[in-house]
Amino acid sequence: MSHPATTVTLGQLGAVYGVKGWIKIQSFTDDPEAIFDYRPWQLSKQGKVQVVQVEEWRRHNKGLIAKLTGIDDRDQAHLLTGADILIDEELLPELPAGEFYWRDLMGMSVVNRDGYDMGVVDQIMATASNDVMVVKANSNDAFGRAERLIPFIQSQYVIDVDKTGQRIVVDWPADF
Repeated sequence: MSHPATTVTLGQLGAVYGVKGWIKIQSFTDDPEAIFDYRPWQLSKQGKVQVVQVEEWRRHNKGLIAKLTGIDDRDQAHLLTGADILIDEELLPELPAGEFYWRDLMGMSVVNRDGYDMGVVDQIMATASNDVMVVKANSNDAFGRAERLIPFIQSQYVIDVDKTGQRIVVDWPADF
């Protein structure tokens, strides 16, 4: 029995570019151009999903633009603006040990070395120097914290990530 594939959002369609159906691409992949390595794309907009093929793409100024098969004019492209670009999760490469996709960390519980329950990973922010976990504290947090910002720096602050147990152990004071 096959289960339905889980999808992952890799980007979003932006504004229309030109009159021949080209559209701006906002990529969420580490290397923005890597979004074109995944096929096919599933576009999701207002609950409707359609599978599309990228016919052509190129860099434009500091961004990316693409021409999707069958989208040949500005009006057709305009209907797709704002659509999320999804792919089947299975298309993502397996990561080496010790590396994680952000989405794998979301919702994991975070405890410090002393066993203090700091809450759950609510989001991850990219900063110039490193990624930062936004840990939403439990409502009964002893220190009255609503959230904690903990740098995701392995072997310095992040001691262990247990994907199976959905738990991250950090070297971080509970009162900070």
